[in-house]
Amino acid sequence: MPELPEVEVVRRGLDDHLVGRTLGGVEVLNLRAVRRHVAGPADFTALLLGRTVTAARRRGKYLWFALDDGDAVIAHLGMSGQFRVGSTVDSPHLRVRFSFHDDGPEVHFVDQRTFGGLAYSHGGAELPPEIAHIAQDPLEETFDLGAAIARLRAKNTGLKRALLDQTVVSGIGNIYADEALWRAKLHYARATATMTKSQAATVITEASIVMREALLAGGTSFDALYVSVNGESGYFDRSLNAYGQAGKPCPRCGTPIVREAFMNRSSSRCPACQPRPRNAHA
Repeated sequence: MPELPEVEVVRRGLDDHLVGRTLGGVEVLNLRAVRRHVAGPADFTALLLGRTVTAARRRGKYLWFALDDGDAVIAHLGMSGQFRVGSTVDSPHLRVRFSFHDDGPEVHFVDQRTFGGLAYSHGGAELPPEIAHIAQDPLEETFDLGAAIARLRAKNTGLKRALLDQTVVSGIGNIYADEALWRAKLHYARATATMTKSQAATVITEASIVMREALLAGGTSFDALYVSVNGESGYFDRSLNAYGQAGKPCPRCGTPIVREAFMNRSSSRCPACQPRPRNAHA
């Protein structure tokens, strides 16, 4: 699933190609793409026609297009969602087509696995109410590190579970959680209730740093399911120290990285740099 850096790359591309353009056509080709819009695809289309996009915004893994009437289109990419600009050939996984009064490049929402989707958000231009419950992400200008530390330490769970909890810090997924934990030299099962403020600050700060570095590299692409709006891949996978590196030597100490089962997925760590603590949380 795309994480914060990948979604921010998409947001920036949409900001370049959408802002100031007026929607002239909206074609929903797959009902699942707008299943979160309970009034259905015809209503979704009617609400958008004639609206002008004023901004492309993001919080965590969600992005939205602000509209000139104060409403918004909210999007989640799910496992394989993409926005593509100026496609000359329709993808077999094209779900929603947006065209504009200026007859310029169309914007396509493409989603192979159809886990992502779009919905209309009334009054959502600044922050859609549908995502107001999730925490700020580390790339927001108003991100409150102290509040994030307090939320993390208040959780009675394992550290990585807390990092993946979007009500603690939004935008962090499996890739950047593993990388932040490796950088902070902390085990994913460390009990959050036993962490010091300094330790909590370190792991959240490292998550912020690694995601900023990934953003500069265009995000992390392991296959064609994550690309920018222009179809370009990100290259941060070449800089990963833990995630996806099982069997390779730890860049810090040389011990082979291990990959272990975790929450129906996996977690990668260095056994020497990130030993399992006595107070590990199940």
